[in-house]
Amino acid sequence: MNERPEDRPVYRILSLDGGGIRGVFPAAFLARLQEHLEHPIASYFDLIAGTSTGGIIAIGLGLGVSAGDILNLYEEWGPAIFDQQHGPARTWLRQRWRSARHLFGTKYSSNNLRSALAGVLQDRRLGDSCNRLLIPAWNPTLERVYIYKTAHNPRLESDYKQLAIDAAMATAAAPTFLKPHLTRDFVELVDGGVWANNPIGAATVEAVGMLGWPADRLKILSIGTITDVKALPKWRGKLPMATSLTRLFMAGQSHSAIGTAKILTGDGHGHRAIWRIDQIAPEGRYTLDNVSRIAEMKSRAVAEAREQLPELRRHFFDRPAAAFRPVYSL
Repeated sequence: MNERPEDRPVYRILSLDGGGIRGVFPAAFLARLQEHLEHPIASYFDLIAGTSTGGIIAIGLGLGVSAGDILNLYEEWGPAIFDQQHGPARTWLRQRWRSARHLFGTKYSSNNLRSALAGVLQDRRLGDSCNRLLIPAWNPTLERVYIYKTAHNPRLESDYKQLAIDAAMATAAAPTFLKPHLTRDFVELVDGGVWANNPIGAATVEAVGMLGWPADRLKILSIGTITDVKALPKWRGKLPMATSLTRLFMAGQSHSAIGTAKILTGDGHGHRAIWRIDQIAPEGRYTLDNVSRIAEMKSRAVAEAREQLPELRRHFFDRPAAAFRPVYSL
């Protein structure tokens, strides 16, 4: 008998943007959804991709850490990671030191981030993940893309042996904020947001090209970290553009990545494959390191999850995905 189109398997992908402390938004969104699901939220996805703060969430989910515990990590460690947890008597001196350090190197030390991740990831490796993972980073020495992947294809023979904390530290090493991460193998890596802050394009290419999944059978849940919106002044020279370069680069890359995913999946032409969850806010309200807005971002996420749950349940949470069986095991 011929297989009917509706009987063919559907492959579900979770894609998580980068955004520093704004990772509170996707973490809180997933944690609230989890409260209404029968199984761990990661078990509903065939592939999880995440960049920077999204990479931390992706790795944690793959290793069985609940979305709620990941949210707690942001809430408990956020102020320490971004060097703002200190008494008022030392505030002025610490701010001056941080500003001076930023001029000559990075804005924050990576030590607290490593301590926070070590408490959650411990000494586990990517090969311990119960999900297929795709975690973008960047090799500044070779000026080359560096993507951590689980062993979901015979070609992927090495990354599964790598420490999960190395992948997490590498994908989150945002230039100017944190120093490049030197892995256990002495490879220097920086934030995957340099080239794939929104990893949906890379995840879709991986699904179709590496995993061989039919493009018309993909469903992708893509979660952002609250998009800055600002009307740029009329072009008067270099300064207006220069002050918004980071925001413009991130927005441009995200639109390109989503466009790639739409073309590959056919989304938007009588067929829906992509569910994009994000919110907008005035530029500067939620910066990559402003921990004072954690509660506010969490509140936004909870409200968003309440609104999106019925639709997402139908498309993503009706039943768990098939168990991931890696090609190579630890």
